[in-house]
Amino acid sequence: MQQPVPLLSAPLSAHHGGPAAKRQKTASGTAAPASAVRASRIFTPFRALGLVSPTPVPFSSIPLGKSTFQITTSVGRCLQTYDLRTGLNLVFLTRPQTEGDITAIVSWKDRVFAAWSEGTTRIGVSVFKRGKRVGVLEVPDDLDEPIGQLLIFGSWIVGCCASKIVVWKSANHEHYTTLVPPRSGGRKAGAVLSGGVTSMPTFLNKIFVGRADGGVEIWNVSTGKLIYTILPPSPGCGGVTALQPAPVLSLLAVAYTNGLLVIHDARADRAVIRLNSGQSRSPRIDSISFRTDGLGAGDDGKRAGVMATAGTGGGDVTLWDLNDGGRVMGVLRGAHNPPSSIGGQISGGVNKVEFLPGQPIIVTSGLDNAIKSWIFDESPYSAIPRILHSRSGHAAPVKRLHFLPVQSDGADTGGKWLLSAGSDRSLWAWSLRKDGQSTEMSQGNVRKKAKKMGILGAASNSTITLEDLKAPEITCIATSLNRDGGIGAKADLKGAVWANKAGGGGRKGAGDTSAIAATGWESVITGHKGDRFARTWFWGRKKAGRWAFETDDGGEVKSVAISPCGTFALVGSSLGSISMFNLQSGFLRQRFPARLTPAQARKAKLAKTSDAIVSLSHNLGKFGVGEGKHTQSISGLMVDGVNRVVISCGLDGKLKFWDFATGLLVDEIDWSSVTSITGLRYHRPSDLIALSCGDNLIRVVDVETKKIIRELRGCAREINDFCFSNDGRWIIAASADSIVRVWDLPTGHLIDAIRLQSTCTALAFSGTGEFLATAHVDGIGVNIWNNRTLFTHVPTRHITEAEIMEVIAPVASGEGGQHLIEAAFGEEADRMNLGGDIAVSGVDQLSKDLITMSLVPKSRWQTLLHLDLIK
Repeated sequence: MQQPVPLLSAPLSAHHGGPAAKRQKTASGTAAPASAVRASRIFTPFRALGLVSPTPVPFSSIPLGKSTFQITTSVGRCLQTYDLRTGLNLVFLTRPQTEGDITAIVSWKDRVFAAWSEGTTRIGVSVFKRGKRVGVLEVPDDLDEPIGQLLIFGSWIVGCCASKIVVWKSANHEHYTTLVPPRSGGRKAGAVLSGGVTSMPTFLNKIFVGRADGGVEIWNVSTGKLIYTILPPSPGCGGVTALQPAPVLSLLAVAYTNGLLVIHDARADRAVIRLNSGQSRSPRIDSISFRTDGLGAGDDGKRAGVMATAGTGGGDVTLWDLNDGGRVMGVLRGAHNPPSSIGGQISGGVNKVEFLPGQPIIVTSGLDNAIKSWIFDESPYSAIPRILHSRSGHAAPVKRLHFLPVQSDGADTGGKWLLSAGSDRSLWAWSLRKDGQSTEMSQGNVRKKAKKMGILGAASNSTITLEDLKAPEITCIATSLNRDGGIGAKADLKGAVWANKAGGGGRKGAGDTSAIAATGWESVITGHKGDRFARTWFWGRKKAGRWAFETDDGGEVKSVAISPCGTFALVGSSLGSISMFNLQSGFLRQRFPARLTPAQARKAKLAKTSDAIVSLSHNLGKFGVGEGKHTQSISGLMVDGVNRVVISCGLDGKLKFWDFATGLLVDEIDWSSVTSITGLRYHRPSDLIALSCGDNLIRVVDVETKKIIRELRGCAREINDFCFSNDGRWIIAASADSIVRVWDLPTGHLIDAIRLQSTCTALAFSGTGEFLATAHVDGIGVNIWNNRTLFTHVPTRHITEAEIMEVIAPVASGEGGQHLIEAAFGEEADRMNLGGDIAVSGVDQLSKDLITMSLVPKSRWQTLLHLDLIK
């Protein structure tokens, strides 16, 4: 492990904005051969976290023996398989990735078939077994449409496109024929098929295909002939949206665009039952499933005939009792998040619902990146199922990342936990060791509250949405686990989360804190978009805390910090105020700057009128009590390692150093005439702070001397996020030009840069130095990169912009990435190390008064001490 590098001996700038600081080197002493960097020197892709069911592709399930089921979902270009018996634990990830985005999947026996497409030029179907690709289907050359659904029955594999049906033999995977349904109404373009394809028992070699004009065609795939067409029940019902055979022979459920659902007798061509979805906002039904265990219907749940329907336009699942003409027996409200009403930022809606064969269990997947299983209770009987298992992630892009501190993380879990906040107003804790341990930090029973308010479900006409009941989007995070009770710690805490609001208006904290003192208190604090309250969280209990700290001037929270002891939380506002609160009691303990007492106010007024210089501070410094407040938004806050100095920066271009105990301004650096300061990061072991500035530079300041020691250039556009490495040797920054850059602080060199396809909006470096986590503007997952320098030498030669090449981000399957040891000892690593170093100067004696080092590695000359043993 690399050790923190002392930098105090480096040449420093003059105090408080004097002569220019020592800048980064733009050219090495000896010109090195320029070679294109085709991969990152330091980081290799590892895997992507937080992806469960992020695409509209419905899941596929299959029984595994008599004891469990396996659920397979698509996460772009690879598949993830979960085991139901073990609580939806991840068991398989498919490799290699498909050549294009997956458009349809189906499970059959011990294999999974995945159709994929890259536009309309490349289309294929891959076959996977236990996560490995074992074959492909022969695709006709004239196929120019993505396959939207796959069906396997008997000896046939059927792929349904927008205007074609492709048929293969399941025995040898050879292409058999292509069916082309006729177009209606003289249309020459557009989709002909809209409702997918299905088969029915006892209909040998027959498939049923839903059309965009409302008809259902019956084809014989063996002869390739259209046998019959079931006409729509009325001209205005629209196209077919879903088809599903009922457990009763010859009955087929057909759903239409206008919300009509018909149970049709396919053999007699007559409607048996007509139902309406009853949803005014989103009537469309996209998925139908029937319960097959013979229970669930009737007043006591002892009869058969239960059907479930759902659609992507809402988050509800409707349950039907088909006996006596059919009726709605219940609605599972908010099974998944409904589509967001805020410009489509948060995905939602149910894309598939399925009863497991012979089980009182229903599985649902949604566009909110979640898959859930529900179980029906028989005693006491309930028509509405309860949640059984759930796996999910962010439903909107991730905005903030933060690794938990190592020193408080536990002996076996150092660098394991990563916090992420997204536009969906959620805060997630991700385990880098075991996916099953990842969880969302609870904000109270939001769904229960929504149910009481009557807003949980698509039928609600309220303007309040489910997202409105959560805390606003998180913009900043700070942690310190020294006072956290840890996982499993419990205390007798009553009342709603964030019910105790403390601030500068004289509101008090909690009266009795004896219970919380014994078990630990909150250890995470967050600031929120457009909100004047900073909220606390219990890390060990994975839930929201007691406090909502209000800014002193009523401005929006822009920056938060926690003291290293874990007792005090600091909150900075958009109007320039800084307040410090006690996390145990919730009391306001200090302001920065401290407020004047009445006596001090009178002295200040007298000094102003008499033009006398009166020092109001106890230390006779140049800043008085109440002086030095930031004039613009606070962009960064931090407390030093011994609770003596509070460091703040703001958009007013000033870096200020405050006395922790008295709230007095001790010193400041003024860059207001040059630039603004947009962010602050502090590395405690080396006592350095890095500041991102409005002129796209990163300036590094030594806290002890208050001087600039480095100015790091290279970012062409504004800096989105940046951080120190765990040893303080590097600074890693992501900018809006889609490049992640790494600077070496001792040399000032830009030693690595990664150009990504998507702009990086947030990043974090693990405290153990193993991982770099990045989040991107269009992704709901978190990308994890390995640090190669733990096992191999990385040259610190400066690289130029021309040497930066595009790098592929990590994927869920981990394909294309490398483990630490593989990354360290690969051929590419050897090639880069041999060709990238700066040429070494000669070792001739320069002067008799100087000592010349041999430059030989320690392992070479250390053997001289043990020659007798070697011989």
